[in-house]
Formats: sequence, C-alpha cells, structure tokens
Amino acid sequence: MNTKHGLASWSGGKDSCLALWRSQNMGYKITHLLTALDESGLKTRSHGVSKALIFAQGKSLGMQNEFISASWESYEQEFICKLQSLKSLGLDLAIFGDIDLIAHKEWEEKVCIAAKLEPILPLWNENRLSLVKEFLASGFKARVTCVDGRFLDESYVGKEFDDEFIKNLPGHVDACGENGEFHTFVYDGPNFSHPVTWKSLGKHTYVSPPEYGSQRYYFDLLDSQ
Repeated sequence: MNTKHGLASWSGGKDSCLALWRSQNMGYKITHLLTALDESGLKTRSHGVSKALIFAQGKSLGMQNEFISASWESYEQEFICKLQSLKSLGLDLAIFGDIDLIAHKEWEEKVCIAAKLEPILPLWNENRLSLVKEFLASGFKARVTCVDGRFLDESYVGKEFDDEFIKNLPGHVDACGENGEFHTFVYDGPNFSHPVTWKSLGKHTYVSPPEYGSQRYYFDLLDSQ
C-alpha cells in the first residue's frame, strides 16, 4: 500500500472521478481536488459546471477544494503556481484522469516537474470502453453536461451517462469522449458519502472565438439545488 499524499486534478467528470477512486484503492491518500474555472471564476473551464457543485462534490468526497481561474493563455502558469502552493503543504503527487492522449500526458509531466510533484495516471493506456464499463459497474452516476457540435448534436446533452447513452453514440464517437466529444458531471458513487443534488439551468449554445476554431458546443448548465 502507498502512503503518499496528493491531489487530484479534478474536472468533476467521470475520468477524473474514476482516477481518484482507483488511486484511493491503490492506497494513496488524496486530500485535495484542484479544479480549473473559466475567467469568471463561476464555472468549470470545459464542463460548464458551477463552482458550487464542485464544492458539493468535494464535501461528499471528504476533500479540500482548490481552484484556479484562468484564460487558456494563462492556464499553464496558473496551474503550476497552484501545484507549487499545494506542494508546500506536504503533498507528494498529482493524480490525472487521462487515458491515452500523449500530448496531455506530456503536459502533466511538464507541470509536475515544475512543481516537484510526481504525476500519477491510474487509467493510462487502458481500453476506453472497459473503463466506461468499470465506471458504471462501480456504481458511479453521471450526467452529460457538454457536447462538441462537431461530433454530437444538442439532443445528447443533458442525458444520463449510462449504458443506453453509450449504445446510442454514433460509431465515430468514443465511448469515453477522450477526444472531447462530450463531458460529464459525476453526482454519486462508491467514494461519495451522499449524492450531490443538482438542478439544470437549461441548455446553452457556445461558439468559441475564431482563434479557437469558431466551434459550436452545447451545454446543460448545472448548479446546486
């Protein structure tokens, strides 16, 4: 068993949650959840989930929430500064939920080197569909909060992330959404002391700035009840 203390890079979605659960079962003592918010500081950078709901997850998981609020341009430096701050508290490692995207792994190794933390990727190089099945079989519950319009239409957002959702995905869409096809919010699971209650504020369409491709995204905006 491992006795090292650490933090989890935390989006509030299924991959970061499964990575946390696995790291806990490996014996790591994870005490902090680090979440990136957008420039407003009110919702998560990619998933569009409210800060209040991330706090609610942390409370149910028995974790201390930590946040950065940054633009894409300032993201890396803000992330490193926060990692360095957490390192000073005596943490040894950082947990990440990436599966097989090399560029993501290299970035995580880069920021951890800067903060003198050990990066741990509990899901790395495993079969994507097998991870989805493990997530659902473990008893986690999640809702689809965002879809990328290049892959999925608006009808997919706001659905429960379950076997039916996976079955109805088009053939070109990965079951894990590892390429950014969709994002999720986890509201219950085996390491939650109680379910996180949420409400939908309705669907919202966002088009990214031209420098980021003018891509269309559909959100189901979630907030605490």
